[in-house]
Amino acid sequence: MLDVAVYNTEGEQIGTLQVDEEAFGGSVNVDLIKQAVVTYHANRRQGTAANKNRSMVSGTTAKAFRQKGTGRARRGDMKTNLLRGGGVAFRKEPRSFRKRFPRKMRRRALRSAILAKMLASDLMVVDGLSMDEPGTKRMAGVLKNLGIHRSCLLALAKQDRNIYLSSRNLPDLTVRVMADLNAFDVATRQKMLVTSEAMEALTGGENES
Repeated sequence: MLDVAVYNTEGEQIGTLQVDEEAFGGSVNVDLIKQAVVTYHANRRQGTAANKNRSMVSGTTAKAFRQKGTGRARRGDMKTNLLRGGGVAFRKEPRSFRKRFPRKMRRRALRSAILAKMLASDLMVVDGLSMDEPGTKRMAGVLKNLGIHRSCLLALAKQDRNIYLSSRNLPDLTVRVMADLNAFDVATRQKMLVTSEAMEALTGGENES
């Protein structure tokens, strides 16, 4: 069992949550997390880069000058890739970089990434995080109280407009609801902050001590 500290918004530890690592795969699958990150990057690529080869360049196909007698090198038409304005020898063509990543693998990668955060003590549970109105200064104060000074992923149980509006101007803070959590977001953030409601849903309602 792993002990995960529970804090309030003032940064005080108010309890400990025991989590069974077997619920998250038992061990960290580094290769699967790496595959998830690579897949995410690949699927974000547009793949629209393109050039024109010599058959696609607009221009005459006439030979520039006669083959012999000029003292110059032999020259064909002006669309060759050796001349400015000519076609590209090995042109880029639009292509898809998309990689397939099945649902079961996505779920296993997410669980493994969360387990890695727990083992490194980079996952924190915060209790009582709620806002009556948007306030970036207040959200920044909560992060400061918790000692979070680098990139952080905040996981919520459900959509909260006030928390989202309070967080969107903080460049190192990313907000996700449980349904949108993915291994890339977890693995590429220094810290992970989970609300008590989200943690309960994540662990299936384990007991807190």
